[in-house]
This record gives sequence, C-alpha cells and structure tokens, in this order.
Amino acid sequence: MATITTNAPPKSFSLTNPLKPLIPKSPSLSFPPHKNHHQRLRLSINAAVSSPETRNAPSPDYRVEILSESLPFIQKFRGKTIVVKYGGAAMTSPELKASVVSDLVLLACVGLRPILVHGGGPDINRYLKQLNIPAEFRDGLRVTDATTMEIVSMVLVGKVNKNLVSLINAAGATAVGLSGHDGRLLTARPVPNSAQLGFVGEVARVDPNVLRPLVDYGYIPVIASVAADEAGQAYNINADTVAGELAAALGAEKLILLTDVAGILEDKEDVGSLVKEIDIKGVKKMIEDGKVAGGMIPKVTCCIRSLAQGVKTASIIDGRRQHSLLHEIMSDEGAGTMITG
Repeated sequence: MATITTNAPPKSFSLTNPLKPLIPKSPSLSFPPHKNHHQRLRLSINAAVSSPETRNAPSPDYRVEILSESLPFIQKFRGKTIVVKYGGAAMTSPELKASVVSDLVLLACVGLRPILVHGGGPDINRYLKQLNIPAEFRDGLRVTDATTMEIVSMVLVGKVNKNLVSLINAAGATAVGLSGHDGRLLTARPVPNSAQLGFVGEVARVDPNVLRPLVDYGYIPVIASVAADEAGQAYNINADTVAGELAAALGAEKLILLTDVAGILEDKEDVGSLVKEIDIKGVKKMIEDGKVAGGMIPKVTCCIRSLAQGVKTASIIDGRRQHSLLHEIMSDEGAGTMITG
C-alpha cells in the first residue's frame, strides 16, 4: 500500500483511498442503480456529508464505481491551478473548515494544484474586542489605523494562516504559509479613499515566482491577504481581490470564491432563482439592472477582472454547504454560479 512521505518535496501524492476523507467508518448501505453517472457522483458526495447516524457506508463496489466516474473531471483539471478564496461561515464552523481542508487535500491528491487565499474577519474582530479596540467599517471595508493594522497582521499571518497550514498538513498534504510580504508576492498601494479608511490597500503588482516552485513540487500555498507597499508599509487587502489577482497572474484554470450565499440570484428574494452559469456580458447586465447589488458587486467585479486577464472560469459558491469545492469541481451540478469569459 502506497504512503505519502515528507522527507523530500512531494512531487506527487499517492492516493490509497480518495473517498476516505468523505466516507465515515460505518456498516454498508446499498443504493439503487442510477443510469446517469453524474447523478451518481452527486449522490456519492451527498451521501458522504450526511449524518453518520442516519446512514451506512457505501459498499466497496459502489465506491469504486463512483471513483471511476470521477475520471472525466480529474482528467479535465489534473495539472491545472485552482485558486480558492476561503472565508465566511466556512472559516467559523469547525465542520465546514474540516470539509474545505479535506476537499483541498483530495484535489491535490488527484493532481490538481490548489492555492488557498484567506482573510479572517471574525478572528480579527475577536482580538480587537479583547483589546478594547472598536471595529469600524465604511462601505463594507474595515477602517484600519496603525494599531488595527498591527492586529490584522498578527491574526492573519500568525494565527489564521498557521492554523490552516497545520490542518492541511494533518490531513495528509503539505502546505506552506505565506503572506503578500513573502518573496514580494504582492505589492500593495493605498485605496483611493485611504484618508477615510487608513491602511486599506489594493494590489499594485503580483510576482508569482515564489509560488511556482511550491505548486510544481506539490505543496499547497496558503496565503494571508496582507502586503506591503514599496516603502514597506503594511496594508490590509480584501481577500477576494488578492485571490483574483493571483489567479490572473498564475494563469489559473479556475477561481473559486467561497461565500455565505448560494451564488448569483436572478431574484434576490428567491433562493431558487440561482443562476448556474453566466458570461461576463450577462453578469454586467445584471449589475446594470440592479439584480446584482451590495456586497455581491465587488465579488462579481473581482471575477470579471480575473476572467479578462486570462482565468478560464470564476465561480461564486455556497461555502455553507459541506464539500462545496468537490461539488463545484467534480460534478456538473456545481455549488453556485460559474462566470465564463
């Protein structure tokens, strides 16, 4: 039986049981046959995330069948770079955090090249509260004075980033924690209204050279969304923006934004009106018509910008759904809205 060793850079992962992270140990369960193989793949993922108390494990034959039917998706994305922005409820729920980590490890094991970008708003707020520093927001952006910037850097780089690295390592892959400072990965500049927001920045330049050897050797980079300007001043940057700019600079196959919504809705009041797929022209019209508004606008804008710079597809998916990354990448069903060029 093959094993993963960490004595040398992991040029590739060997996979003893790709569905093991998804399927708990419990007695067998028989499923009725399904003619549509994509439907069977969806059923396997859904079965894997249901409660252990309410189901038994699929039979070995069924597991093998499902694995074989994932082959077209593995072939499509094998060797391709996928940039995932991690945030929202998936960061605060232990179950959802474990789901994201196991998805990333599985995707790396079958040959994808995932890169994880994260913020950490809830953790920042908690530490600010402990230090009796009020959290202030304007137009959805955190007002970041010098003291707050220091806390942001400590929490994102020192706590959130290293926690994610540890979880990925414990799950069987090998992660490397970075921020925009490292290797001049990101160079920041102040946002236009910095007089009101303080040290809130945007991405002025991306130098992905520090990432290329890491992904080439099978590591999973985990990147905190802070960076410095040319003079060395640190800035807090929106994690969606960082993910989009990194995806563009790396020529990624796919950008995925984990959010706390189902995706883009045709009718904001109707969750059932989810738009599964749309092109840039269509989503721009939805913005003009007011169907995309509020906090969804910067996410959509980030996707449009990355697509315009060469990213193949960008998806806004429901991070509240367990194993949403696998649903998005390894099935035709998806887990939100995919925007195409």
